[in-house]
Amino acid sequence: MVKETKFYDILGVKPGCSQEDLKKAYRKLALKYHPDKNPNEGEKFKQISQAYEVLSDPEKKAIYDKGGEQALKEGGLGRDFSSPMDIFDMFFGGSGFGGGRSRRRERKGKDVVHQLTVSLEELYKGALRKLALQKNVVCDKCEGRGGKKGAVEKCPTCGGTGMQVQVQQLAPGMLQHIQTVCSDCRGQGDRINPKDRCKQCQGKKVIRDRKILEVHIDKGMVDGQKIVFNGEGDQEPELEPGDIIIVLDEKEHPVYKRNGSDLILRLDIQLVEALCGFQKVIRTLDDRDLVITQLPGEVVKHGDVKCIQNEGMPRYKNPFEKGRLIVQFWVQFPKAIPPELVPQLENCLPPREEIMIPDDAEECILEEFDPEQEARKRYKNVYEEDDEMHGPGQRVQCATN
Repeated sequence: MVKETKFYDILGVKPGCSQEDLKKAYRKLALKYHPDKNPNEGEKFKQISQAYEVLSDPEKKAIYDKGGEQALKEGGLGRDFSSPMDIFDMFFGGSGFGGGRSRRRERKGKDVVHQLTVSLEELYKGALRKLALQKNVVCDKCEGRGGKKGAVEKCPTCGGTGMQVQVQQLAPGMLQHIQTVCSDCRGQGDRINPKDRCKQCQGKKVIRDRKILEVHIDKGMVDGQKIVFNGEGDQEPELEPGDIIIVLDEKEHPVYKRNGSDLILRLDIQLVEALCGFQKVIRTLDDRDLVITQLPGEVVKHGDVKCIQNEGMPRYKNPFEKGRLIVQFWVQFPKAIPPELVPQLENCLPPREEIMIPDDAEECILEEFDPEQEARKRYKNVYEEDDEMHGPGQRVQCATN
């Protein structure tokens, strides 16, 4: 005979059932009432887990059968049940709903993401940046309890869950369950008498602390790359700290453009250089000077593209290997040439192609092309048509008092 059958009733089994029947009952109910599947049944899921924890343990089960739940409390075995999620993860091998969340992930705090603006030079040469951050750390004075030892008690309003479930009747026979943060403990699950609260953290269990991180920017890193500081996020009692994630944001460079491991440079040259050769000095991102030479007689056309091997961006994790420096040439043509120099210039250049002009050909004039000319013309015509429709003095005037 057992004194009370509450835990047996919760699991839907009879006293004296086998451990196999107990496991089957728990499995069925835990899957049915898991918070990921039924968010409004958190209290029911907690009761199922506590009942299974007692009845699956021979020592706890013997005490419960003899004296009931009160006997467990008097023996110190019913004051602090294990987390329902811990029991579920242990029973099902750490798998849950929503894509198989692991126990470790559920017991981890939130990650903190910061964006760090970096120059192309820093990504080329590598750099060390110091970043000052404010974060929560567990109060060392009360060791994260929020108050004196023994002063923290489980919130009687929410039963330590930190959440309350309110039931609203929408219509006869239709109820709505609304889960809200407990108003008494503000979601903490426990409460402390104001006079017993920690003077340093004021019962919050955590304090603000300033942390300086050294961010190592390796050669060849890219825009948007993440640098992770494991366990450096905000701390919370009984939770593994989250991570601080630094996301690199590359600034636009006035000279170079990056394309993967290649660097692209637009180089302006004069017409005489394009036709007669040149020497140019290119300043690299690590402050070296490169000299490029175009021999006389080798003509460079406007828009030509050439490259210098192994002078691009260092490759990440392999900085001694670099991409290409791609040079795109833009020829700067003169606006005009003195007429008296045209014959000399013609003698230096390949002859023109001779054109036969038909007798009935019409002469026309080339003008400068203005892409906005037509838009201005249409704008002007609209106002002229408006004036013709209303006539002089026909425009609407604003009325004033």
